Amino acid sequence: MATSLLQDLLNALTRRDFRDRMPHPGIDGRPATAQELRLACEELLASDGEASSIGLARQVLDLYVTLDPEEVGAFFHLLLDAFGPDRAAVDTAYEAYKQTDSELSLSHLFDACEPRRQALLRRLNLAPGGTLDLVRMREGLLKRLRDEEALVPVDRDFSHLLSSWFNRGFLVLRRIEWQTPASILEKIIKYESVHAISDWNDLRRRLDPRDRRCFGFFHPALGDEPLVFVEVALTSEIPGDVQDIIHAEETPANLDAPTTAAFFGISNCQYGLRGISFGNFLIKQVVQELKQECPSLETFVTLSPLPSFRAWLDAVHHDAVEYLRLPDAWRETLALADAPDWHSQPESVAALEPVVVALVAHYLCETRNAEGYPQDPVARFHLGNGARLERINWLGDVSDKGLHQSLGIMVNYVYAIDEIENNHERYVNEGHVATSRGVRKVAKAAADGLKEKKQ
Repeated sequence: MATSLLQDLLNALTRRDFRDRMPHPGIDGRPATAQELRLACEELLASDGEASSIGLARQVLDLYVTLDPEEVGAFFHLLLDAFGPDRAAVDTAYEAYKQTDSELSLSHLFDACEPRRQALLRRLNLAPGGTLDLVRMREGLLKRLRDEEALVPVDRDFSHLLSSWFNRGFLVLRRIEWQTPASILEKIIKYESVHAISDWNDLRRRLDPRDRRCFGFFHPALGDEPLVFVEVALTSEIPGDVQDIIHAEETPANLDAPTTAAFFGISNCQYGLRGISFGNFLIKQVVQELKQECPSLETFVTLSPLPSFRAWLDAVHHDAVEYLRLPDAWRETLALADAPDWHSQPESVAALEPVVVALVAHYLCETRNAEGYPQDPVARFHLGNGARLERINWLGDVSDKGLHQSLGIMVNYVYAIDEIENNHERYVNEGHVATSRGVRKVAKAAADGLKEKKQ
């Protein structure tokens, strides 16, 4: 308590000292400009006192949030151009390394190659709340990368530092319960990205201790801001319909000893930490937590969406995928899904099921991205963690989102403890997709049906 009080006092004094010494756009009533922010950053890098650095860092972050969108873009380009490595120092260090070929000269070369913006980001992280502010800053950067590829080196520096600051050793696993502080529960509702939580009653049911669990990773520097959380249903069998889980009003009878833990929602909460994986650690640690709490659990499985399947299928349907053409009979059947209420028409449902399930099996088992891994991002996540593609569930999610993304398909991935390591190694080294016998059978039938139409 005393340490915290002294730190708060120090922060207030350093911020006041900095404000008294300089005029501050954004604090004095007008937005800052990128060039003004650059000057503040230069002063921060030149500062040699810890107290003054803390105040300067806080001030830089306060100024950043006043920038208008155009000035934000200009600031990121200044980070690229004005806060890169000293090229003359790099050339000197490289020549020294060529002359001596020693470990010491190599170390000097590494130091010279480090961009100044990394030192700047480290100093900004000194500010109270600085870590979360830098995560938010990277959000703005990520939104620009698609149209401004030149900024990739800046993002690499953000990613490099955030990966070290958010490594597994700093993460704290917390169980989310109805008694959890409301400030966290509100964020669980806000950040749920797989199956939206409609209201507080919906959240209460998802946290019901009789047959539900929710766990999240937190970081000390972010306080009550979760990084990622997972929702779990305890059941007596592998579920195939997420609506049965989400809309179940009561705990099933005779569930004193559940045998299956079904992970039905994994939500990443901080867009600014995209590319820094937490979910793989989360699932594996939650498995261990659940095994200790419920010894009767034998099966750990997901009920996962296919967020990219419909987009892939539309590309195939319009001949945008060069290596694959659909049989005419399949095209005619798939046209039934153009009707807005097709999933409530028994004849359409019966006709579509074998065709769509076959195409999902082909999509998950055979199609690859440029790196040689499955195209579907959720598949890459679970298969990369060592899970096995277990089952394809027809009409497992008939919400508007589920129908739009995947024609209602959901997938089970099983985390079999004795298979995880081998599955992971084969996936990483060979791109191998571990599948159940049933999925392999469907994928083979799909390949046979598509064989004559391949070019």
